[in-house]
Amino acid sequence: MASVNPFDVSDSEEEAERRPNETVDTERSPSEGAPGPPQGNPFSPPADAEPPTLLLSSNRTSPSGEGMSVSAAATSTMAGGVETRVSVDVIAAQLLRDQYILTALEFHTELLEAGRELPRLRDYFSNPGNFERQSGTPPAKDQVLGPGGPLNRAGSISTLDSLDFARYSDDGNRESDERVAVLEFELRKAKETIQALRANLTQAAESEVASQERKNFKSSPEIQEPIRQLEKRALNFLVNEYLLKNEYKLSSITFSDENDDQDFELWDDVGLNIPKPPDLLQLYRNGGSTLSSPRDKVDVSVGVAFGDLPGNCVVREPQKKPDLSQQQQSEVVQELEYQLNLLNSEKQSLAEQIKKLQSEIQILKKSVSSPPPATVELCSSSSSSKPCSTNPPSVPSLDNGQYLDIRGVSEAGNDLVSTSTQNTSQSQQQTCNRATSQQRVQFDQPNRKLSPAFQQALLSFCRMCSESRLGAEVSRIADSEESVMLMLGRCLPHIVPNVLLAKREELIPLILCTACLHPEPKERDQLLHILFNLIKRPDDEQRQMILTGCVAFARHVGPTRVEAELLPQCWEQINHKYPERRLLVAEACGALAPYLPKEIRSSLVLSMLQQMLAEDKADMVREAVVKSLGIIMGYIDDSDKYAQGFELMLLSLGDPSERVVNAVHQVFIPAFAAWTTELGTLHTALIPSLLARIEKLLTQGEHGLDEHKLHVFLSALQSLIPPLFAVVLQNAPFTSRAKPHEDIPAIEVTRFPRPASPLQDMAIIIGNRELLSSLLLLYDHQLEHEGTTGWESLLWVVNQLLPQLIDIVGRINVTSSTCVHEFSRFFWRFCRTFGKIFTNTKVKPQFQEILRLSEENVDASAGNGILTKATVPIYATGVLTCYNQEEDRKLLVGFLEDVMTTLSLSHAPLDSLKASFVELGANPVYHELLLTVLWYGVVHTSALVRCTAARMFELVLRGMSEALVDRRAAPALITLCSGPELSVRIATIPAFGTIMETVTQKELLERVKMQLASFLEDPQYQDQHSLHMEIIRTFGRVGPNAEPRFRDDFVLPHLHKLALANNSQSVESKRIDIAIHLFEAYSALSCCFISEEVIVNHFLPGLRCLHADMEQLSPEHEVILGSMIKECEIKVENRGISDAQGSISIASSLVGEDAKTKFLSKMGQLTTSGAMLANVFQRKK
Repeated sequence: MASVNPFDVSDSEEEAERRPNETVDTERSPSEGAPGPPQGNPFSPPADAEPPTLLLSSNRTSPSGEGMSVSAAATSTMAGGVETRVSVDVIAAQLLRDQYILTALEFHTELLEAGRELPRLRDYFSNPGNFERQSGTPPAKDQVLGPGGPLNRAGSISTLDSLDFARYSDDGNRESDERVAVLEFELRKAKETIQALRANLTQAAESEVASQERKNFKSSPEIQEPIRQLEKRALNFLVNEYLLKNEYKLSSITFSDENDDQDFELWDDVGLNIPKPPDLLQLYRNGGSTLSSPRDKVDVSVGVAFGDLPGNCVVREPQKKPDLSQQQQSEVVQELEYQLNLLNSEKQSLAEQIKKLQSEIQILKKSVSSPPPATVELCSSSSSSKPCSTNPPSVPSLDNGQYLDIRGVSEAGNDLVSTSTQNTSQSQQQTCNRATSQQRVQFDQPNRKLSPAFQQALLSFCRMCSESRLGAEVSRIADSEESVMLMLGRCLPHIVPNVLLAKREELIPLILCTACLHPEPKERDQLLHILFNLIKRPDDEQRQMILTGCVAFARHVGPTRVEAELLPQCWEQINHKYPERRLLVAEACGALAPYLPKEIRSSLVLSMLQQMLAEDKADMVREAVVKSLGIIMGYIDDSDKYAQGFELMLLSLGDPSERVVNAVHQVFIPAFAAWTTELGTLHTALIPSLLARIEKLLTQGEHGLDEHKLHVFLSALQSLIPPLFAVVLQNAPFTSRAKPHEDIPAIEVTRFPRPASPLQDMAIIIGNRELLSSLLLLYDHQLEHEGTTGWESLLWVVNQLLPQLIDIVGRINVTSSTCVHEFSRFFWRFCRTFGKIFTNTKVKPQFQEILRLSEENVDASAGNGILTKATVPIYATGVLTCYNQEEDRKLLVGFLEDVMTTLSLSHAPLDSLKASFVELGANPVYHELLLTVLWYGVVHTSALVRCTAARMFELVLRGMSEALVDRRAAPALITLCSGPELSVRIATIPAFGTIMETVTQKELLERVKMQLASFLEDPQYQDQHSLHMEIIRTFGRVGPNAEPRFRDDFVLPHLHKLALANNSQSVESKRIDIAIHLFEAYSALSCCFISEEVIVNHFLPGLRCLHADMEQLSPEHEVILGSMIKECEIKVENRGISDAQGSISIASSLVGEDAKTKFLSKMGQLTTSGAMLANVFQRKK
């Protein structure tokens, strides 16, 4: 392919346009020998030829005088009055004609370096026959070039690469020194010749069928041709390959033994230079759609014509197979000639039809308008008797400068394929193709007598430039789709850098279209590189546009080119410094997943995403990686990748970023679960693996459970509930009877929990909402009336999954609110997904069997009975709250009342009951229900139960409405305080403190204040050590958050009294207990804003009393108290100083406010004029 000079239109192009019409030089005859002065020289003109004329360039118009036509140039040359430019082709022809070979070679080299290759010189120096010396002895008569003659050693096929001009120079002594290099080159060329001959031999072997059999097959199509040896070997190879791929190894070994004459490891053993067809499966799938008749397609081969070889370059004819007789060969040749004649006749008829249609078009255009006539130069060849095409002589041109494209005529002829016997005519057709692709329009010449030089000088005032790269592109108008693609491939790299970053996405369609259709792989790679580097930091919308283009590209070019061209671009940017570019790569891997080969999808792309998930530091990149991994899991079909997918799920679930974990639950886990459902491993491998990891955590966490890992595994299990229910429905006994129809009632909106993503929507998992509705009706009917016999998937859930989950629940720490909440949410979603009938008949009975509500089921001494475990709150909040109908609420109330009674009477820890109240109290819907349970405890006959109820009030009052507290909670607490048991009264103090902390209603606060005051001031409570400790503890907890007035008037004075009374406490243990609680209370209250009066009257005196106790009881606390007292004293002194300076600061602030007001008022009177604004700050003169 000739190189293109981007700055100029080379003379070689001008010459290529004229060569078909030139008669000055004829082509070299096939029988010519070495070049020389005689008439055998291909560049010597005939004896009767006219002297050559100097030709001017005819395809440019520029100020340099290069726009004149050939006729004008000839006229000016004969006139001799105007100096003309001599064509470089004429100079080259003259040098070759006069045998100035070295000068011509140097000229050719300089033209190559300038990017202006000349076809004449290229053809001459690439022809080895022009540089081979004839041996001194002519060849014998029987050593002629022909099919049957013996073959001498092939002459050296010399080219410029191997030519040594030294052996043709006067210094011939170096010939022996350079012979080794020449022989090596000859050996290489001989091997290439052998390879070509072997290809011809294979093609000949394919067509060895007797003519009589061929005639029989034509007359009787139902008779099948006998299998050829080449076909048999190819089928043997494909059959053996099929057996190996499908694990029929023994059959493959037997098959290989029966065909021991064939090597099944190497396809080349089948035949020489035969492309390997698709495998048997692909052939079977495409067999019905791609079959064609034998006459539809003809094999095309390209070779060197026999007559084009040099006289001394004798080539041995390919050795024929022994069983191919001469008669059979002649019959094959006759058959090929017969096909050739048919094609030629068809070509002639088509050309006549096209000519007739062109004439009709011309007549129609003339009838519409009368544009100036234009003639089209048709290609012709002086060395061929037949025209290369039959184009009409002229075509009218349009007014807007467009002209009718008649290349279809020549293309119709050129599309006719030829066999290897048509090499000579094929080379002539290629010459015609080059000419017709550059057909030029001739315009009317004015009837003027201006000299060509004057015309040239006149046109030079038209300012045009074709000397630059852009000028060269502009001056060459593309005339075919391929040339348009080539032009875009050259121009886009120069256009992209000059487009604004904000508008570069407008180039994406152009880049993608060019990358799809460009013939050069290197240019396509450059264009895709530009696409991925188009925007420095693409935003979300720009990335979406690029991804849309990548998907369109993938759909157009197929998986092979996607793998070869798009994936390398992703791999290059996997470690880019900008996270937006890495994000583009992560999103592209997911978007391209459906269009990649399955082997690449499950290997290279999966490895890329795994690397990015483990190494990338940007949260948004890892989030995109997880989503793309989910898409990959939706298209992967290699079961060996299950373990890798499971590890990726655990790795991504442990990511520190919340957005990454959300992407795992929304995309990855549903896609991975869908794959395991197809594999049949969802309930046999995936879910059991997660349960095993949870149990291992509980076993290892005796000294401290890793709650984060537990959350990771349990959240994964929760996301697998919808796929598990889908498996139960799809493998039920009634699945085959489920048929969607219009009479099926719609699914209730609250039937399933709200899905985290569309991939967890049951309707989408099943297929559609109508089918799901039909399945649910049959599911409820089956559970309620027919049972679960033979329903393996549901039996696994009931008999294996549920017991294991209940066992795990009983082993978690009940004081861990996080674990309780996680398992509660899991069972809630589980029961809501599987339905009310399943919950009532399968889940609740298993819990109730374990939670037998009796004192025997509570080990009060060890505190490890089942009612003290997390099973109680999880059953209450995860199972009994799934449905909110009246009977469900009654069941929950009754369960909590029984638990409260049982635990109280058994003196067992109340942690399980507290966890239940905390979990339920977080939802205001259950506040009324909890107050009902507590009222049951308030009116209970046992003081233990009433005491438990009093302590539970503290947990439910937070978040409760003030109206409900005033109407139900406060009366219940006052009722408890009126009882005779002191322990019950003491148990109500934390609840009263919570009301002080959370309520703002004055009347209610006054009632609480009066109740607490009765505890502190009533003489009957003066010696109640436990009561005082509970009050001090409550004051320290609620004091910082209570109303300031209540804190200053009630809390701090009573703490002072308690500290003062503690100084006279005679029992040292009680004294230290009170002192420690007072220390904690004062430490919490010291952070509050307290008035100076309260500090002086109550806070500091109370601290000093406490300091006196700590000096004797706890010296370490005494140091801290000393610093607190000193700090309070300094604070009081500073306030006194600030009060003395208060009048001055107030007066100065008033002056400042007055000046500021005047200034702002003046600024407000200004308009928006900058000049007036500047005048404000000018000093008055």
